[in-house]
Amino acid sequence: MNLSLQIKPFAFSLKRPLQTAQGILANKEGWLLKVTNSSGKCGWGEVSPIDSQEIKQCKTILDSISKCADRDVLEESITKGPGALGFGLGSALADLDEAMRSGPAQCWLPPPQSAILLRSGKSFLKDLESYLEHSYKRKEVLTFKLKVAIKPNDIERTMISKVLERLPMNYRLRLDANSGWDRCQALEWANYFLNDVRLEWIEQPLHTDDIKGLMDLAKIIPIALDESLIKYPALRKNWKSWQIRHPTLEGDPRVLLKSLQDGKTNIAISTAFETGIGRRWVNHLAAIQQTTQTPTAPGLAPGWLPSSNLFSHNPKIVWDTV
Repeated sequence: MNLSLQIKPFAFSLKRPLQTAQGILANKEGWLLKVTNSSGKCGWGEVSPIDSQEIKQCKTILDSISKCADRDVLEESITKGPGALGFGLGSALADLDEAMRSGPAQCWLPPPQSAILLRSGKSFLKDLESYLEHSYKRKEVLTFKLKVAIKPNDIERTMISKVLERLPMNYRLRLDANSGWDRCQALEWANYFLNDVRLEWIEQPLHTDDIKGLMDLAKIIPIALDESLIKYPALRKNWKSWQIRHPTLEGDPRVLLKSLQDGKTNIAISTAFETGIGRRWVNHLAAIQQTTQTPTAPGLAPGWLPSSNLFSHNPKIVWDTV
């Protein structure tokens, strides 16, 4: 099947820089894809890596793909580059297939309530108290996420203790170390939270390669893998604790979609700060995750993206905005 492939570059800045143990994320860039068949039906995709080296790899591969490509060529290209490229091509082809079956009115599920990603600066307590006050009025139970392994352990311990002083026992807390701790630091934190039911998990506390250390920690408290899953995709099959899955970074979304439809447990869906085209998939997969036996709040980072038509849920509006 011959298809027309159109590619548009995009870039945007987050509303505020996000500091992690691995650096600061302030901007995103990538490409929007539009795949059209001979009948005029189209599918939309997005390629938006976070790693700068992967951006170069994706550009090289996209430049090599013919503007009038055979479907088989696009399918084969899904696994020839970074996961972000696989997502872009796979999502566009899946979207095209759905358009051919169902027409333009496709069923994209809305997202469930997201975890709240708190700022790690001086205002984090003020933000926390504001969210708590609103949640009490609405009778909601919230999940909060904090980036850690940024400041010295004693400072972060004080910060976390202030959070726990305010956090009701039925609320949840996630800590994301982004591979920033060594084994001794991670064990200290594991023991700190040993009997606290509010801790949902600690995310990627150790280096991506320290699988043994991560497995040992998972015997003490819930440990969620993130970066390790990107580097070692085979772990997605056998890691029994939580998995943080970034659909727009990990490859063909049809694979993750089938896993969730089959009821795979202990998966948490998370944003990688994508446009509205990629976010449709993130939201949809997060909604399906709620139907599994381990539903949990997705990590959609509400309030971190700017207000723009680039983040519309209508792919044509996103496409025309670029």
